[in-house]
Amino acid sequence: MKAVATDKAPGAIGPYSQAQIVGNFVYASGQVGVDPATGKFAGDDAPAQARQALKNAQAILEAAGTSLDKVFKTTVFLTDMANFAPVNEVYGTFFKEGAYPARSCVAVAELPVKALVEIEVIAEL
Repeated sequence: MKAVATDKAPGAIGPYSQAQIVGNFVYASGQVGVDPATGKFAGDDAPAQARQALKNAQAILEAAGTSLDKVFKTTVFLTDMANFAPVNEVYGTFFKEGAYPARSCVAVAELPVKALVEIEVIAEL
């Protein structure tokens, strides 16, 4: 097992790592839409936060030596299921059509730092 860390994504705000490499896989912690350069949300709406969350996941995967193209499973957490369609639009632009990863999407009561969206990914090295 090997921890992954990059300053191109927000640092962990608790006792966890940005990602762990286990065998031939990268398990990335859930990412919210915080811009690592400013420490603030990339926007006030779910699509803007989803876009930044996926950029953060992408940076972590690159630090681990892989990419979004190798993601085979994601989990999307939304604080309001009304954001499902607009987040889906953004999400679809990060993955190749016909090669979308498996995904779960769930509504939750609240997310860390009052985020509207959190996205975690699992990828192959």
